[in-house]
Amino acid sequence: MDVRFINPFIGSVKNVFKTMLATDIIVSKPVIKEHDEANADVSAVIGLSGDASGCVVLSFPTRTAAAAASKFAGAEMDEKNPDFADALGELANMVAGHAKANLEGLSLSISLPSVIIGKEHTVSQSRIAPRLSLPCDSSLGRFAVEVVLVVEKKPAAVNAAPVPAAVGA
Repeated sequence: MDVRFINPFIGSVKNVFKTMLATDIIVSKPVIKEHDEANADVSAVIGLSGDASGCVVLSFPTRTAAAAASKFAGAEMDEKNPDFADALGELANMVAGHAKANLEGLSLSISLPSVIIGKEHTVSQSRIAPRLSLPCDSSLGRFAVEVVLVVEKKPAAVNAAPVPAAVGA
């Protein structure tokens, strides 16, 4: 995946966690996820469509997800809280939205978030392209931002006939 399309996600997760959770994030070296791995307890998923298609997944262990949701909501939360999934979905929405705004040259739409809660679940890989996993460390715990972005080829521009100049202008 082109670094021009990954850096906006790195900057976005750092910005969102700093501004919304008052938490600094350290992003480690990206890793290509070529196979499904059951390593998350909570995943917030946002789809991307438009000039590119793909998704953004924030994957957390339960403890980190609870710490992030609690910090975001300003109240203690765990996975049994009815607002838990909404808080994590909104964090994923902010990460995707901020990155989308910084993806130069691409017009994208983002989907509503889906949040999956279940011990060591798997978010299946795209058959089109592997996801890039950005391991993140923070005072809240370790988590990952996973991104797959397949840039669609735009149709060639149609050459329009030149517009004649106005007579007598």
